[in-house]
Amino acid sequence: MVFTFGILFNKNKVVMKKNMGTIDRIIRVIIAVVIGFLFQQGIITGMLATILSIVAIVFLLTSVISFCPLYKVIGINTCPLVRE
Repeated sequence: MVFTFGILFNKNKVVMKKNMGTIDRIIRVIIAVVIGFLFQQGIITGMLATILSIVAIVFLLTSVISFCPLYKVIGINTCPLVRE
């Protein structure tokens, strides 16, 4: 068993410890939806639209898996169930 940056490698499985709470996940999804809406309506365009779209995708992915690698690196944990 090896533990690296919040990711636990155990035999053939990769287990990530959750570090995002429910409120954090909801806020990220709302931000991603707003960015998607602004992009779809043409309010944001060009490079800004590209960057914000990437941010929205990252927010959605991290919300789905309840794990943010950046949080682990800087030591933030908003999930009340797995405080270390």
